[in-house]
Amino acid sequence: MSDSLEDADGVDVTEPQYYLNRELSKLEFNDRVLNEVLDDGNPLLERVKFLSIFTQNMDEFFMKRVGGLKQQIAANVSEKTPDGRTPKEQWLEALSKAEPMFQRQAECYHQEIRPALADAGIEILDYTDLDPSEQATIDDYFEKSVFPTLTPLTFDPAHPFPHISNLSLSLAVLTGSGRQDEPTFSRVKIPQNRPRMIQVGDKHRYVLLEDIIAANLDRLFPDTEILEHSTFRVTRNAEVRRNEEVAEDLIELVEEVLEERRFGTVVRLEVAADTSDRIVDLLTSQLDVTQREMYELPPPLDYSEFMQLTELDRPDLSVPSWTPQQHPRLVRQQNEQTGIIFEEIRSGDMLVQHPYHSFTDTVQRFISEAADDPNVLAIKAAIYRTASESKIIESLIEAAENGKQVAVMVELKARFDEKDNLEWAKTLEENGIHVAYGTIGYKTHTKTSLVVREEDDGVELYSHIGTGNYHSETAKRYEDLGLFTADPDVGQDLVKLFNYFTGHSLHEDYRELLIAPGNMRQRFIDLIGREATHAEEGREARIIAKVNRLEDPEIVEELYRASRAGVDIDLIVRDICRLRPGLEGISENINVISIVGRFLEHSRIFYFSDDGADRYYIGSADWMERNLDNRVEAVTPIHDRALQTQLREILDTCLTDNQNCWEMHSDGSYSQRTPEGEESVCAQQRFMEQARAEIQDLED
Repeated sequence: MSDSLEDADGVDVTEPQYYLNRELSKLEFNDRVLNEVLDDGNPLLERVKFLSIFTQNMDEFFMKRVGGLKQQIAANVSEKTPDGRTPKEQWLEALSKAEPMFQRQAECYHQEIRPALADAGIEILDYTDLDPSEQATIDDYFEKSVFPTLTPLTFDPAHPFPHISNLSLSLAVLTGSGRQDEPTFSRVKIPQNRPRMIQVGDKHRYVLLEDIIAANLDRLFPDTEILEHSTFRVTRNAEVRRNEEVAEDLIELVEEVLEERRFGTVVRLEVAADTSDRIVDLLTSQLDVTQREMYELPPPLDYSEFMQLTELDRPDLSVPSWTPQQHPRLVRQQNEQTGIIFEEIRSGDMLVQHPYHSFTDTVQRFISEAADDPNVLAIKAAIYRTASESKIIESLIEAAENGKQVAVMVELKARFDEKDNLEWAKTLEENGIHVAYGTIGYKTHTKTSLVVREEDDGVELYSHIGTGNYHSETAKRYEDLGLFTADPDVGQDLVKLFNYFTGHSLHEDYRELLIAPGNMRQRFIDLIGREATHAEEGREARIIAKVNRLEDPEIVEELYRASRAGVDIDLIVRDICRLRPGLEGISENINVISIVGRFLEHSRIFYFSDDGADRYYIGSADWMERNLDNRVEAVTPIHDRALQTQLREILDTCLTDNQNCWEMHSDGSYSQRTPEGEESVCAQQRFMEQARAEIQDLED
């Protein structure tokens, strides 16, 4: 933060009361996702999709955020956050806030979604709902396809308590021998390599795998009495850290992290409601969790695999399908010779917006044409996450086979993608590609690629700088932006950046790009401060920022000061927001909204009016401390006036959304906008319509 804590009138905008807690703000976002489940105005299978997404989001929250807090508590960390909370205070509040959210999810499933699915001909059945012939068929499936995979693990004086893997669903089973001895506890893991939803007959009727196993426990425990069984689920801490500075081998370090994550501290225990105290007491004592960390919920405990139902061919229960459109500047180029995409980029900068524009026909085409183009000398790319069957990777390998210099930065520390990225890195190296495994002390989060091409007038640099990953599957579900440019200054900046990836020297001076760590933090602070100066001097002053998260205390502080100077500020923050809007004398000129819809809002756009100069930027960085200080990020200015107009239309459409938009209040709560006597605006729907119209206009 800046050295001066107090403004001229004595207001200290660094005081804790002006900041929201990041963990509780994250839960507020997850609550907005949960609302998509509860909203009966959504198509039924869209509600099921969000039922699964909410489970995945909360799993990640407990693994990362609650896990990190528990780690700090164990280390006796007492340092307070900018909002004035200790790790233990955050931990307790987060656990308490999550409880009613889980209850609402389960209640909605049992009282609304499951009955509505049944009415629509999609039944989630209990084993006891099946008639005898159906039970016999299911039992036969169990005998042949499930039973051989199961390994009951008993806990008794001769057997230690079994290891319960992260996010695994299990059956706790108590058995007796008919004598007066204490019952024996056994754990049966629900196999993750078997389908969770087992179809009954040829209709959309399903029984969950855990129910089938529970109905056949007598085959697992013959000649014993099954006294009780219950499902439970364990979540472990995924925050495993290592000192990279002393690591001899980054690959080995990542492999160690993956291994240790399997044995992380338990941070949440979910048990089926009505589980006996005997089982609960045994689980809590053996897993070393408190009652606060346990959630008793009606099964099923895990809805993540319900996403399978959204693949059913039921358009009557789903949102209208969407096919990403070709970019209007590339559609007329189909079936023409190699190199056309580079001619188009050289003729003028091009902005693509996914999933409205096709990732395959833009970003993927950029790399694939470069691989085949005999005039291309080199390709460089930074991979943070990519698809399991990545055409981008295939094109990079093809480029190397075609004799081009190929350098790829693969971030091994991309959380939960470490294993996949490690495999990709090995595959690339085996094909003769120069691979950098990340940078010591930082995660490389940039979404950048560079093509070096020999042309008649010399070597040209073609750059792509985006807000999203080189991932063909998420590009269908995440809203992202990308700039294609032949600007030599941007290209030379990327040359410096890629040299850092493969070398070791990080530049601080760049011609155009904002790079973190480097010039990015100070540039953003200067841009915000310039708007404050304009406002104080009576000139035009305006800031609009669209980010995933706003967490960095120094940026929040600067935005408060700009607001107090009279700058009009609109913030579109999908997720965590530490800033409190609407505080009298502090942030009454700041409005914060969040958009939650069928696509995940993921792009980062920054606009500063600069007294009419209109400065626009897009890139990979959120306004978070980790992005500005602890990751390698790239943000590019957008100079082309036509592209600036496109960005302003995107921002304005988001700001006027009254279908998927939530307005944030100063206490950190949100209320959903509804059209009241005004035109109904759904930003995502409008962008789809515009993408279709652009292509239709060309065809006409």
